[in-house]
Amino acid sequence: MEEDYLAMSGIQHFAFCRRQWALIHLEQQWAENLRTAEGRLEHERAHDDSFREKRGNLLVVRGMRVVSHRLKLSGVCDVVEFKASPDGVPLEGLEGRWKPAPVEYKHGSAKESDADRLQLCAQAMALEEMLACGVEEGYLFYAETRRREKVPLTDELRRKTQETADEMNRYFVRGYTPKVKPGKHCNACSLKEICLPVLCRKADAAGYIRAHLAEGEEDGCGDS
Repeated sequence: MEEDYLAMSGIQHFAFCRRQWALIHLEQQWAENLRTAEGRLEHERAHDDSFREKRGNLLVVRGMRVVSHRLKLSGVCDVVEFKASPDGVPLEGLEGRWKPAPVEYKHGSAKESDADRLQLCAQAMALEEMLACGVEEGYLFYAETRRREKVPLTDELRRKTQETADEMNRYFVRGYTPKVKPGKHCNACSLKEICLPVLCRKADAAGYIRAHLAEGEEDGCGDS
């Protein structure tokens, strides 16, 4: 059932950090910082589903709900742009044929990882299922740089999106929260205090005990 599908937005969390995804989507934990608050406000503006605008050969629809049975994900597109095209699909109440392209709004700037591109690709794959059409590209708009990045939806990106969605669903079925892999990305995570990455590092228990015994001997605590 569609209502049982995982949140499509979670694929970006999962790609960024699997533990972060599990804490949010499995354990229902969340903490907001300035970055997430600003991002949430930007998305609320983008998700104003009362907004639908047609300008010549372009139709802009905000807050469009999408679902992919193939990925077992559902969610909301920030914006879907429909351009008049003979290769498009008919839309109710409009003449001609229209080709869709998802546009995802992100706080900050472009990332080296594919996390944002995977979310965008999942939206495109959902649109293809729902509208029975092809979607060759989408767009990422970054608020910090005010730049719009065109993203070709290649076979490789689609394959990675499918594999990531499948892995998410396996984690969810198992109820599995992985251990943390600390890195620079932890500094920007709003769940840093909940996750406690430093305390979750793999510890050498024997080394820990030896170190504390040595401290005790130096203090004279080891003498009988």
